[in-house]
Amino acid sequence: MHGNLPPKKRLYEQLARVAKALAQPGRLELLEALGQGERSVEGLAAATGMSVANTSHHLQVLRDGGLVSSRREGLQVIYRLSDPAIPKLLSCLRQVAERQLAEVERIVREYFDSRDGLTPVKREELLRLVKRGDVVVIDVRPPEEFAAGHIPGAVNIPVNELPKRLKSLPKDQEIVAYCRGPYCMFAVDAVAILRRKGYRARRLEEGFPEWKAERLPVEKGA
Repeated sequence: MHGNLPPKKRLYEQLARVAKALAQPGRLELLEALGQGERSVEGLAAATGMSVANTSHHLQVLRDGGLVSSRREGLQVIYRLSDPAIPKLLSCLRQVAERQLAEVERIVREYFDSRDGLTPVKREELLRLVKRGDVVVIDVRPPEEFAAGHIPGAVNIPVNELPKRLKSLPKDQEIVAYCRGPYCMFAVDAVAILRRKGYRARRLEEGFPEWKAERLPVEKGA
């Protein structure tokens, strides 16, 4: 039956497979987590707060939709994004939703904009600040995500460790914090902690996956 359809309709059927794979909140979270670097099923379950069984099911749907791929490492199955353009796809989805869905705009306003009175730093601005040596960049994600890839020169200070490591940060320079993506609260929380202690701090507008997707410099390792 499908073979009798015009090529355009057959192509749209395949595009709909990708869209269907995206159409679940947990799967979007898994793609955000994989944007930090490849992980095992157990690691993804821990990062998203889902059960291992649920995580495994969602990963199968994402793989069927062509969005993730996997490899074996001993007894573990390691997953990764199948295409470097996937963070851009998620970014486009986010931008359209923020512009067209009132509920998305309300959530962003109440939980992000209301807690951050300063305009977040754009990628281009951060590159200029780093080049001039006018900023300290902190990566507030967990150490394993930092090791998988990070902005060059960034210092890894997970947000839960920030209060006890404040003395290692200079007060005469601006601090820019970044995390997993534009809806990750780690950077928002880090900026709030820093400002309460008298530091000049802002967050990066997006996160590491978006930085990497733009083919900007990336370092690996602790």
